[in-house]
Amino acid sequence: MSARVPNALGKTGQAARLLKAARAARKRAVCPLTGYAVGAAVLGESGRIYPGANVESRTGIIHICADRAAIFNALSHGEKHIKAIATVSAGSVPCGACRQAILEFGSGDTPIYSLQLDGPLGRETVVSTRISKLLPSAHTPELVERFR
Repeated sequence: MSARVPNALGKTGQAARLLKAARAARKRAVCPLTGYAVGAAVLGESGRIYPGANVESRTGIIHICADRAAIFNALSHGEKHIKAIATVSAGSVPCGACRQAILEFGSGDTPIYSLQLDGPLGRETVVSTRISKLLPSAHTPELVERFR
């Protein structure tokens, strides 16, 4: 896949704006233990974009991923639902915990754009997918509600 981002959100450049915000957020990552900086940005229902960066403690006891930091940033600013998320890292897509958060505060159709940087080779690749593909057979809020 090339670094060109598909217009999956129906708005010209919206995915590119998310990736730009995630790239900027990555510069604010706090990762003294791993050195693995990740930035993320989510699109809220309001149309606003909320950034997040991964934060590690020096003791290694607590941390938060950039994806969840961005989601929680949006929620703490009054958003109830996220419409899309973008991440920028050396080469990963959202982890399991972040996938669950994306599903719970988004929907099965929530698009995910992961810009993977390959510094030494100077390549950038965008992996574009949906949360339903990354988290099949998920524990959805609807599933949990059925068994209450």
